[in-house]
Amino acid sequence: MLTVGVGVLGGGVVGGTLIRRLLEDGDAIAQKAGLRLEVRRIAVRSLDKARPFDAPPGILTDNAHEVVDDPSVELVVEVMGGLDPAGDLVLRSLDAGKPVVTANKELVAARGLELVARAEQRGVSLLFEASVGGGIPIIRPLSESLAGEQLKRVMGIVNGTTNYILTKMLEDGADYEEALAEAQVLGFAESDPTADVSGADAAAKAAILASLAFGTWVAGDSVFREGIEGLHPADFRFASDLGYVPKLLAIAEDTPAGVLVRVHPTLVPLDHPLASVRGANNAIFLEGPAVGELLFAGPGAGGDPTATAVLGDVIDAARELLAHSQVAPRIRFAPGRVLAFEEAVTKWYLRLEVEDAPGVLASIAGAFGEHGVSIASVWQDGRGDEATLLIVTHDAREAELGRARKALDELAAVRQVASVIRVQSDAP
Repeated sequence: MLTVGVGVLGGGVVGGTLIRRLLEDGDAIAQKAGLRLEVRRIAVRSLDKARPFDAPPGILTDNAHEVVDDPSVELVVEVMGGLDPAGDLVLRSLDAGKPVVTANKELVAARGLELVARAEQRGVSLLFEASVGGGIPIIRPLSESLAGEQLKRVMGIVNGTTNYILTKMLEDGADYEEALAEAQVLGFAESDPTADVSGADAAAKAAILASLAFGTWVAGDSVFREGIEGLHPADFRFASDLGYVPKLLAIAEDTPAGVLVRVHPTLVPLDHPLASVRGANNAIFLEGPAVGELLFAGPGAGGDPTATAVLGDVIDAARELLAHSQVAPRIRFAPGRVLAFEEAVTKWYLRLEVEDAPGVLASIAGAFGEHGVSIASVWQDGRGDEATLLIVTHDAREAELGRARKALDELAAVRQVASVIRVQSDAP
């Protein structure tokens, strides 16, 4: 049976799980895949750290270049994370004619266009299925199975940490800090959860999804993001009463004017498939004229699911390597316009603490109307000093709503604009 030598950059949660499976399940993998994957070099930060695998003598190193430059390593797996030195190591591997498999969404979002071009120049594979959605197959369907479909929208819950927190706030009535603390205890959130709760992690994944879905490269730093830190338990109760559930969504749309990509809390209708995605699970919803609506859902993080996606890419790249043929690019990116976030159109939910007096609603409606925002519905909760207005608008642009909100802040009858949350809209 033909054998491919594998080098792994990184021995953390994902890398350690992958290596253990390659070492312990090698025979089963070979029987199913028709080739043998042999781990020949592993780069780790510390040689003394305890690991979930028993490495054969002499293959561990703390010098990543030894993995890339080892002539017995024919295929490189990058699971070390971050931009540096991961990016240069991936380029070095591609330049050496070695296919690369990576799970590094930050790197792909920031330098993906450069790396894809280099892989095409060298005629080798660059695969990154595990960069989005953990164990959910989504990269390959977008770049291969759906390559001929003119997708119009991609929406997803692509961060398990935030979805777990929002599920606890919805189902248990916990506030943000309580839900975050529980997520950290259970291992669903890092000790520093900033990348997750700020939307940065989801924004990198949104950029990758949009680029593959629409064929226009979207850089990670061009994606608008807003995190979940400001969500209040009261809005979960009110949203439920109105027929919605709050989710942190990555949304990418191909509009007549260009591609628009954003990440922010969104009120999702209870009958939408994404509304029922609970806990740390992920889900990605696609819309296209020929396929209609598709949903990909499952565990979006963790060592086992993510390592499974990495392993699938490794087998795919190994098969191409053994075929001894130049690899055709899975997707090419054409020039296209990436829209500014202010162009986004959506419905809005606002929670206003107001004076309970005649004429208040008229003044609020006037503030919206002056700036081109149309009100779809209004509910009042409480009376007197506890009066709260819940407003849902029709579709409005970000800039229009921003001006209307500023006008509301200046009204004497509005004590506080307590919450402003976007509502999932069908607007293109």
